[in-house]
Amino acid sequence: MRVLGVDPGLTRCGVGVVEGVAGRPLTMIGVGVVRTPADAELGDRLVAIEQGIEQWLDEHSPGYVAVERVFAQHNVRTVMGTAQASAVAMLCAARRGIPVALHTPSEVKAAVTGSGRAEKAQVGAMVTRLLRLDAPPKPADAADALALAICHIWRAPAQNRLQQAVAAHRTPGASRTQPTPGISRTPGTSRTAAASRTPRTPRTLKGPTA
Repeated sequence: MRVLGVDPGLTRCGVGVVEGVAGRPLTMIGVGVVRTPADAELGDRLVAIEQGIEQWLDEHSPGYVAVERVFAQHNVRTVMGTAQASAVAMLCAARRGIPVALHTPSEVKAAVTGSGRAEKAQVGAMVTRLLRLDAPPKPADAADALALAICHIWRAPAQNRLQQAVAAHRTPGASRTQPTPGISRTPGTSRTAAASRTPRTPRTLKGPTA
């Protein structure tokens, strides 16, 4: 499994590609940051992010794209920029038919460090250890992108099993009406027909003999 992790942001959009399967050592294929100038027009910045992500998709051909799920912040301007960059990443993947997964920051931290409240330094240290790197990737956005990819590789098997179970439950043609225990019914016959087929003979009650 090869996953492109995207840590969305307007100024710095972290990207990282990790390959491997759950339960086995993982390999970093590439890591970097797509940058845009803060003084540029919003539309131009979004175009630059799109072009940068497209280059990563062309170069590494991932099978999945993992994007950080946008969460509420007090700084509305920051969360809006994050959401816009996130939408661009999802658009690029969807255009190519690549499945997209969204993971919250706490999910990623918990998957990589074991704690959903871990600091960025802890995430960077664990990414370095898990991918057997010489040093933590810089800036932190790049390390976060790798953490997203790792998180998805580890969580994907459980998510796939859950989705398959839900799909099986919703499969058309599944039995919706369960038969009553202890009653066998011939297909194509109704209860009325079955009941009238063999009428019961009333029992005669004998009273006391005079």
